[in-house]
Amino acid sequence: MELLVNGQRRQVSDESVLVWALRDELGLTGTKIGCGIGLCGACTVIVDGQAVRSCITPVRAVSGKSILTIEGLAKGGTLHPVQQAFIDYQVPQCGWCMSGQIMSAVALLEQNPRASEREVLAAMSRNLCRCGCYVRIRAAVLDAQRKILARKEGNA
Repeated sequence: MELLVNGQRRQVSDESVLVWALRDELGLTGTKIGCGIGLCGACTVIVDGQAVRSCITPVRAVSGKSILTIEGLAKGGTLHPVQQAFIDYQVPQCGWCMSGQIMSAVALLEQNPRASEREVLAAMSRNLCRCGCYVRIRAAVLDAQRKILARKEGNA
């Protein structure tokens, strides 16, 4: 089966869930496995602009759709503003949930660039962090949001 992953057409089997196709067949190991039942969010990728739990998404369900993984966020050697904010705010502790956290934040800010702090908190609450880095996650996402908006408005 052909998938469009990070802008490239790639061949995978259609007999598994997306996370295994990404990790095992395509070597994109930035997408992590956490709970394996779609609850923790460590495996979050973006499919046609929506944050999706790849551990419960059958490969056949994403055929013909655009899939973005953590490996596809940086452009021309420049990190996505959310990635950079996570570094600036020293968010990762163990790091296992971080790609899912970042992908959820990117999906939110692409869908709703002017999300209120409450909306950011609600969206990010769907991703679990066993290390409890929630204060730094919130700060990083809100800072990235400010920078994204400033860039869109020509102030950066």
